Amino acid sequence: MLVTLKEILREAEAKQYAVGMFNMLNLEMARGIVEAAEEERSPVILGVAEVHLPYIPFAYASLIMNKLAAEATVPVCLHFDHGTDSDAILLAARSGFTSVMVDGSALPYDENVRVTREIVQAVRGMHVSVEAELGHVGGGEDGSESASDYTDPAQVRDFIEKTGVDALAVAIGTAHGKYLRPPVLDVGLLAEIDQISPVPLVLHGGSGLSDLDFTRTIENGIRKVNICTQLCTAAQEAYAGSASFEQSLIDAKDAVKEAVRRKMRLFGSSNQA
Repeated sequence: MLVTLKEILREAEAKQYAVGMFNMLNLEMARGIVEAAEEERSPVILGVAEVHLPYIPFAYASLIMNKLAAEATVPVCLHFDHGTDSDAILLAARSGFTSVMVDGSALPYDENVRVTREIVQAVRGMHVSVEAELGHVGGGEDGSESASDYTDPAQVRDFIEKTGVDALAVAIGTAHGKYLRPPVLDVGLLAEIDQISPVPLVLHGGSGLSDLDFTRTIENGIRKVNICTQLCTAAQEAYAGSASFEQSLIDAKDAVKEAVRRKMRLFGSSNQA
């Protein structure tokens, strides 16, 4: 069943667990993610990132994702991740997606507010939730490296009030892609932000964090966790290790499903649907 991000996170906040946002890049990954949600009876956020559209054209991603969500017996939110192009974000909103992320994190504060507010206003009445990022999570969805700028607690309430977003991604020491060294998370900063923010908080750069990292961040307000790189690695290894191409399709799906299943149990979303 298709639901919005706001609806999924409302339940997570009430029961103090987190929901995984798992990015897909092909059919095997998407099937593995949704099969894990069905078997775990977990709500799930199925995403595709703007930066991945050169590898899976949006029309194909949308077709796959909408079909899987329509047939699912658990709550599924379709999420467009790290949108920087307004046209691409609005296309997702018009294509059945129930959540979009406006990524203005690399922009000056006032510009981030402006572009985020414009998208919020544009999708109002479309049954679409909006996530934004305050501060800047380093690394890249494509594996590139960049520095992080931690979220400033003094800006949190102002940003949310001016934009009207439904969820806020925070920068507390995580990074996108593969970690070159173990991350050190500022959980104290997260706890401070959680006390200020009137909307649920999101953790980007989840691949490579320890179980303890996840537990501590969820205890301190994280309600959505983004996972991508770990799933790509699981699928890649399954493709490489299979005896035949045909078998690799099944093996990759099952490898992704197992990785997602473990995260759902860790995040506390299993048996919540």
